[in-house]
Amino acid sequence: MAEQVEITVSSADELITDEELQEKSKGQLIKKAGQFRDRRNELNQLASSRASKRDDLNAKTREKVDSAQEHREIRDTLNDRVQAHKSVRNELNAKANELFEKVEDMKADLELDEGKDLEELKSEIEDLEFKQQTEVLSTEDERELIEEIEEKREEYQSRKEKLDQNDDLEEFVDRAEEVRAEASKHHEKVTELADRAQKHHNQMIEAYREADDVRDRADETHEEFVKAQEAADAHHQAFVEVQKRLRELDKKEEEQRKDQREEKRQEAREEAEEIYERFKEGETLDTEDLRKLQKSGHL
Repeated sequence: MAEQVEITVSSADELITDEELQEKSKGQLIKKAGQFRDRRNELNQLASSRASKRDDLNAKTREKVDSAQEHREIRDTLNDRVQAHKSVRNELNAKANELFEKVEDMKADLELDEGKDLEELKSEIEDLEFKQQTEVLSTEDERELIEEIEEKREEYQSRKEKLDQNDDLEEFVDRAEEVRAEASKHHEKVTELADRAQKHHNQMIEAYREADDVRDRADETHEEFVKAQEAADAHHQAFVEVQKRLRELDKKEEEQRKDQREEKRQEAREEAEEIYERFKEGETLDTEDLRKLQKSGHL
């Protein structure tokens, strides 16, 4: 914050009026001039201190703004990379979807998506065989169970043969899963880069906020500088006005002394004329009279 020094900004007219300039004695004016000069110097020093502090704050503001710009640039670069990885991820996901659709189409062609899968059929066959071995059944029930087991074995074998006969299906499944895994890697990169970009965005916002705070302090300090400078200028102007009045008084005194000297010279001339007239009339002059005549140039 700016130095908390109370300053009342006044004009030179308020510091000393024309009436005071005319009425105050020379000694009083000399004292006033000294006071105005000292206060002016004090205020100029204060203004200089505040200007220096303001400049330091403005420099700090620029540093904060530069820091914010750096974070902005990093954030934007990271966001560009996010978009690039998103684009690749989306392309890979689209390709994976195409491959998985192809797999489903192939399964449909092979009728593999109808009925139960091999593992489920195998489990059911094992359950039926266990039942045949462990339970006491009637002849009719056992015959039906054997037929059911045989049907499932035939279904299992048929589906297995279809799968074994189609090597492309497994290849498409592997390829689809590989593409999906690659897409997942790009998605993880998107998440990582987006998090980093957000951190730099937050740091940018904070730096701009700090810059605004410091700028406000710099503006306050500048206002205090202006007050001190204007007060110093007013005291300087008052000092100049007093000095001007003192010169006028000096000139007036010099003119008065000049008039007094002229008056004395005139009196001396008149006295010398009188002495000279007495001398011409034959009057005896004393030493002082002779000195006055000599000084006036009559002798």
